[in-house]
Amino acid sequence: MMWWGGDWNWGAWVAMTLTMLGFWALVIWAVANFVRTTGTGRARDAEDILAERFARGEIDEDEFQHRRELLRGRR
Repeated sequence: MMWWGGDWNWGAWVAMTLTMLGFWALVIWAVANFVRTTGTGRARDAEDILAERFARGEIDEDEFQHRRELLRGRR
């Protein structure tokens, strides 16, 4: 048995379009959330943190150079 001539009406097309948009929005959100929470970005190494502390004025130049050389294994 075929209802309404066997084809879809405008309501079915709207529902299908909204469902597909919702599906792809959910996929994009899931991928973005996964990337954000797994920390796949560039990892901060110890020298970067040391340079930030020097830039903020937490340590002076002598201490910065001393610790940087320690990190690089020169002392």
